[in-house]
Amino acid sequence: MENQTPTPHIGAKCGQVAKSVIMAGDPLRAKFMAENFLENPVQFNDVRGMLGFTGEYKGKRVSVMGHGMGIPSIGIYTYELFNFFGVETIIRVGSAGSFSMDLHVGELVIAEGACTDSNYASQYDLPGHFAPIGNYELIRKATDICDKFGYKYKVGNVLSSDVFYADTPKNDKWIKMGVLAVEMEAAALYMNAARAGKKALVICTISDHILTGEVTTAEERQNTFTKMMEVAFTLI
Repeated sequence: MENQTPTPHIGAKCGQVAKSVIMAGDPLRAKFMAENFLENPVQFNDVRGMLGFTGEYKGKRVSVMGHGMGIPSIGIYTYELFNFFGVETIIRVGSAGSFSMDLHVGELVIAEGACTDSNYASQYDLPGHFAPIGNYELIRKATDICDKFGYKYKVGNVLSSDVFYADTPKNDKWIKMGVLAVEMEAAALYMNAARAGKKALVICTISDHILTGEVTTAEERQNTFTKMMEVAFTLI
């Protein structure tokens, strides 16, 4: 299905997006990455304000782009990137809320797997429950990079939830199953990658702690969560 571009949500032509894309929920975080990590960035998308840029990082062609909030949003953007633009690898960098007393604000969580309360997988009509997982090669490289840089991190399951303001929170049920943190997108990215035969990984910075009440500001999340970005760019 490649070359059917532009798409309804990405106003680029095939070839304007690199084979490797680093994505963030906030399009301003994508703009931050373009301005602070890429050489000669060129904007390829502003449809619906979802900014996307392509440039070079240490001689490698890389794109950065926003994906919005939640599984439906990242589901659309990553589907189009994988299936219409020929993207081979997508790394999401984002924020997450910690469920673990061993994972604190500012530390990283590498999503080996993504539990979810979403119905996204129902479209595949599978005879059971699909287990969305990240690409092992990327996970292994990401942990090596974190060790080299001296960054604190944990690897394991995250929860990709459809609900931010839950009427009946059930965090305790996920915590007892060893889930490390909650975010809102990893499961859809991993399912789209699996279906397309592509690679994906989610690296999040802990922005708040569900159990202790630790928090960061929106400005800090937008401008200072650079450790996960450094890991992602080094992975490319």
